[in-house]
Amino acid sequence: SLATLARNDRICEIFRYGARFFSSTLLFTVLFSNSVSAAQSFPFQLSARSAVLMDGDTSRVILSRSPHTKRAPASTTKLLTALVVLDRLSLDKTLAASAYAASMSRTNISLRRGEKFYVRDLLRALLIASANDAAVVLAEGSAGSERKFARLMNAKAKQVGAKHSNFVNSHGLPNAHQISTAYDLAMIMRAVNRHL
Repeated sequence: SLATLARNDRICEIFRYGARFFSSTLLFTVLFSNSVSAAQSFPFQLSARSAVLMDGDTSRVILSRSPHTKRAPASTTKLLTALVVLDRLSLDKTLAASAYAASMSRTNISLRRGEKFYVRDLLRALLIASANDAAVVLAEGSAGSERKFARLMNAKAKQVGAKHSNFVNSHGLPNAHQISTAYDLAMIMRAVNRHL
């Protein structure tokens, strides 16, 4: 239907903008390529402690460095947050910021308690501005609380093949229990690529 096509176009637009932001901040490398040597060392200088070069169509790992070492996923968490939100909410739904969401530190869009935004605009803030407050509003709007949303994130992670990750928040701020691997993040990026 036309409504479905319009929704898919908006999702693609949101992810395209977000992908530009995250491509410069990821601690791992995910390239969607069909033919590269299968050697296990990078033929170029790489400063990341963990990295994965993956064929996005087949999920075949072409090159890697410590792909299964557990590390803090930081703001790459927001990619999984967006995937879960897109499964649960209409882009045209409005959500209000809670006091907790408005209290988020570091990167934010300075939401105030009670302010209302469309899900599509919160997703843009999440993926383009890396807004922690937008992440919490989306989590609370999707599941009622960030704790319940984290359960949804972990289920989605497993569904897309990220089996060695654990998420406890929607924004990626430091928490000893929030971990992922370069391989798992590559699998999450592969799922995001399906929306592009």
